[in-house]
Amino acid sequence: MAQEPRAAASTLVVIPTYNERDNLPPILARLHESLPRVHALVVDDGSPDGTGELADELAAGNERIHVLHRREKAGLGAAYVAGFRWGLERDYAAIVEMDADGSHAPEDLPRMLEALAEADLVLGSRYVAGGSVVNWPKRRELLSRVANLYSRTALGVKIKDITAGFRVYRREVLEKLDLDEIASRGYCFQIDLAWRTVTAGFEVVEVPITFTERAIGQSKMSGSIIREAILSVGVWGARHRWSQLRRLIRR
Repeated sequence: MAQEPRAAASTLVVIPTYNERDNLPPILARLHESLPRVHALVVDDGSPDGTGELADELAAGNERIHVLHRREKAGLGAAYVAGFRWGLERDYAAIVEMDADGSHAPEDLPRMLEALAEADLVLGSRYVAGGSVVNWPKRRELLSRVANLYSRTALGVKIKDITAGFRVYRREVLEKLDLDEIASRGYCFQIDLAWRTVTAGFEVVEVPITFTERAIGQSKMSGSIIREAILSVGVWGARHRWSQLRRLIRR
């Protein structure tokens, strides 16, 4: 195994779960195989399949695993914000977003942590040189690419994979962003946080990853989540363009 990045010792990986009982043990094992010193926080939204109880069992035998129980499924964004708050209350210098379903390879995380030395937010990108998607239905990949193109155009950013859900934040970024203002729940949560990071003046870099479609369970994507993203990004983009126009008029 390659040398573990120094940042790993002060890194928290936030893993939201809802009915991920079969996926959770292997993803945690792979995470600690790749980065033995990182800590993981499982944020479980009251999974009826017993994911939360299993997470408790795993945490009881490993001091690097922690569990945050939430009473009900309230959306990916709310789960991540709860995880961010938990991490910020402690001494972690970097906080990671990672899915429980195996689509994000923990083996890619060491390179992402290394890139954090020159950035404030590191995105694990499918759409930069070296990035790839494995076993994803063509329709889903097309939807993802169109969503990224739409977001780049509406917001005027150069990020290739602004919807990426595998990412690493410096704690200073999350401390500066007003987490109370974040209402995005699903797919657009990732766009929202990246956009806020850019507009706050932080440096964002993309690192190529291999994204693999989940082998067990079902995707949480829905039509309402997609509609939320389309409408929200359109509003943010319009506000941004209007702000630019007003600045030009004042000159």
